[in-house]
Formats: sequence, C-alpha cells, structure tokens
Amino acid sequence: MEDTNQAPEAAPYNAITDGVIWKQLLLFAAPLLVGNLFQQLYNTADSIIVGNYVGKNALAAVGSSAVIINMIIGFFMGLATGAGVLVSQYFGAKDDRSVHDTIHTGMMAMVFSGLLLTVLGIFLTPVIIRLIGTPEEVQSSSILYLRVFFTGITFLMIYNMGAGILRAVGDAKRPLYYLIAASLTNVFLDFVFVLFLKLGVLGVALGTILSELLSAALTVRALMKETDVYRLVLKDLRIKKKYLMQIVRVGLPAGIQQSVIAFSNVIVQSHINGFGSAAMAGCGAYTKVDAFVTLPFMSISLASTTFVGQNIGAQKWDRVKKSARTSFLISTVFTVLISAIIYLLGSQILSVFTSDSEVIRFGTMQLRWMAPFYVLCGFSNVCSGVIRGSGETTIPMLIMVFNFCVLRVIWLSVMPAFIHDITIVFLGYILTWTTCAVMMMIYYKKGSWLKKYQTD
Repeated sequence: MEDTNQAPEAAPYNAITDGVIWKQLLLFAAPLLVGNLFQQLYNTADSIIVGNYVGKNALAAVGSSAVIINMIIGFFMGLATGAGVLVSQYFGAKDDRSVHDTIHTGMMAMVFSGLLLTVLGIFLTPVIIRLIGTPEEVQSSSILYLRVFFTGITFLMIYNMGAGILRAVGDAKRPLYYLIAASLTNVFLDFVFVLFLKLGVLGVALGTILSELLSAALTVRALMKETDVYRLVLKDLRIKKKYLMQIVRVGLPAGIQQSVIAFSNVIVQSHINGFGSAAMAGCGAYTKVDAFVTLPFMSISLASTTFVGQNIGAQKWDRVKKSARTSFLISTVFTVLISAIIYLLGSQILSVFTSDSEVIRFGTMQLRWMAPFYVLCGFSNVCSGVIRGSGETTIPMLIMVFNFCVLRVIWLSVMPAFIHDITIVFLGYILTWTTCAVMMMIYYKKGSWLKKYQTD
C-alpha cells in the first residue's frame, strides 16, 4: 500500500533563491566583474597599442569606432538580454521544456542577427563615418577598423548569448574563463599584428575578431557538453514562434534602449569631433577609462537581473526586495571608491594611452567633470537591472531613452549656440544622469513591476 503520509521531496538547494543575499550577490557578481574587465581589454588593448605605436589618428579611429559599434549591435544585444531574463525565470520555476526551447530559439536568433549585422555593417560603415563628422585624416582608418570588426560580429553575438544563458542559470565562472582566454589572446595578437607585422589599425581589428571567435567556440562547446537542462543540442536549433515572441517582448525594449542610447552617444561623438583629432583621441581614451569605472555597477546590474528573475520564478518576494536593496548598496560603495581613484589619478591613467599632452588634457578634463557623478549613473543602471529581472523592460527603456537620448540631444542642440566649449558635452552627461536617477527611483518605488506577480 502506498504511503500517502510521506513528506514531500525537498527542493534542491539554489544559492540564488536560498543563500545569504549579500554574499551570494558578491560571489555571483565577482566573475561578472572580472569578465567585464577582460571584455574591456579588447578595445583598451587596441587603443593602448595603436596610441603608442601607430599614432594619434589611429587612436582617434579606434576610440570613435566604439560608439558606432555599440549603436549598431545594441538592438540585437537586447534580444540576448530578453532570452537571459526568460531563462532565469523558467529555471527558477523548474520549467525544463521552456528553458530548452528559449535557449535554442535565442541562439538561432543571434546567428541570424549576426549575419545580418555583418552585411549591414560592411556596407553602411563609410556612410556612418562621414555622417558623424569624422575628420578626413581619420576616416580611412575608422572605416577599415569597423569593416573588419563587422566581419566577425556573429562570433560576438554567439558568445554574448551563450554567456547570458550560463549566467541566467547561476554559472558566471565559465563565461569569465572564456573571456579571459579571449582577452589574453587579443593582446597577444595585437602585439604580433601591430609591432611585428606592422598592420596598424587592420592588425588590432583582426586580433579582436579572432579573439571573439575563440570565446564563441569555447562557450558553444561548454553548452554542448552540459548535462543539465540548459544543454545546447545543435539539431534542436530552430526558432519557435512562441518563445521568439517572448524574447522579443522582453528583449525589444532593452534593445531599443541600448541602440537609441548608443545613437545619442554617436551624436555626442559628432560634437566632440568638431573640436579636432586631439579632442577625439583624448575623449576616446577617456571612454576606455569610463568603461572600467562602470564595471562594478554594470556587473551588479547583471547579477541583480538574475537574482530577481530566479526569485520571482520561485515566488520568494521578500528575497526580491532584499536583493534589490543589497544591489544598490554594493554598487554605491564600489562606484564611489573607484570614482575617487580616477579623479585623483586621471592624467596618469590617460598617459598609458598616449604621450601627447593635448590628448591627455582633453581626456583629463572630461574625467574630472564626470567622476563625481558616476554614482547617479550606477543607481540608474542597477535599478534598471532589478526591474528587468521581473520581465518589465519597457518602462526602464523609456526612462533611459528619454534621459540619455532625447534630453541629452536637446541639450547638445541648444546649448552650443550660447557656449561653444567642449564642457557643454560633459555637462550634458551630468544633467541626464541626474534626471534619470530621479525617474528610476520614482518608478522603483511606485511602479507595478513586482505587484503584477504578487496579485496573480
């Protein structure tokens, strides 16, 4: 006779839904932080090497190309974000079938998107370079760098999707290892192609895409050898309409957010370009420093998305709110500390990229203006990550697009008529970081991003 009084089988322990929040958040975010650190080494190594061994114009070309790359791929990276949110929620809810179908649909969508971007990028690069007012002496190098970069963009797309899948199920370590391997490979190839083969900007672009090929191959191999529900099975790669629509629903706002904000940065870059190649190179070098400053809060933002997603899937509402509060606190502490360091050591840090005093002057000027306000940008991004974990991506997208694109472009369209000075560009960042943080706080407190689950 069956024993109907048996205790139900205990659910397996999951550190994200059961562990000490601050400790697990730090443990989960640490590999993301180190991984993002090595990701930044791609373009940073390119900039350091071309700035010191090729020249100011090459440094300007590589630096200004970053905003264009972000603008074009931002939309499709939003799809990877949407897939990651859904995988984390389905994984937390133990819906194995949906985890499997979301992963395979998302990966196939990334392959198609990458191939599309390759074609568009190669053909549109010259038009974009000229539209943003790139000085003639920099145009040919910028076009060459971007065209080579876009030939390998599919590798970057595949890696980001694969890494997002692994992070969504709580594995932040393997994407880190693969990124470290790719970043070190990139640095090695930069030296070979630039110092020994004398390929200049072409060399750093080739080093980048070959490194991205390595990271994509390692990530796909790991997913294919996995024995858990998130294993990648090549014969199952197909787009299922139901899951594609869900990915688009969650990821489209994030993609629009990233691409539109990146577009506003292209407009900002066009204003900087008007002050000459020294300003382009100096502010381009600053963007590399900026990327490192934002690493802690961007990593916490990614971690908070997974924590919120899995805990919503597990219906642990109190842990959702505690995860959010802990994320804000950790982000603030790290951002204040790093901002203080770069404020004090800015010119010394920028001298790594070049010995040109005028280039360093422009970069240091931007750094000193913006460093005290990074904490506001950090709060906005972490708040967006928390809310995105609930699957609500539209409102954070609208807030960020309004502030980082619409408001910033209005500022840059109006103020230079009164004051023709590059500091107007820097003040535009500070203004929009402030207004975005205020609006994010209001929606976090008053919005329905969590209530809709608790009332179902």
